[in-house]
Amino acid sequence: MPASERSIELALVAAQAAADKKADDIVLLDVADTLVITDVFLVASAPNERQVIAITDAIEEALLNLPEKAKPVRREGERAGRWVLLDYIDIVVHIFHSEEREFYALDRLWKDCPRIEFIDRDLANSVPGDGMSQA
Repeated sequence: MPASERSIELALVAAQAAADKKADDIVLLDVADTLVITDVFLVASAPNERQVIAITDAIEEALLNLPEKAKPVRREGERAGRWVLLDYIDIVVHIFHSEEREFYALDRLWKDCPRIEFIDRDLANSVPGDGMSQA
């Protein structure tokens, strides 16, 4: 059974919050058929610890601002800022320092899981030829 609508909604909101803070290589993996403990992994990275923390904070704020608020039940790794994990039960967010992401390679480990499409709204709004920029 694929990820629930609620899980996908949380993941997309979290992904957009990460994109707004300039996270790199945002990937949403539907792990519902593989894992019993969660539906979606969000994996993203940043080139430094400060940005990892900023992305983490933005995701938490965005999910708290939803009409049906979401708070993480577990938060790990924030002190070091190299790999922060936010566990929302329905989704698990992994924000990596770029070096850790390459080393742990979660994307490759879970490569057989389907990806959930995410398009950064800022990129979607700047698509040439959308007819909005013509006078």
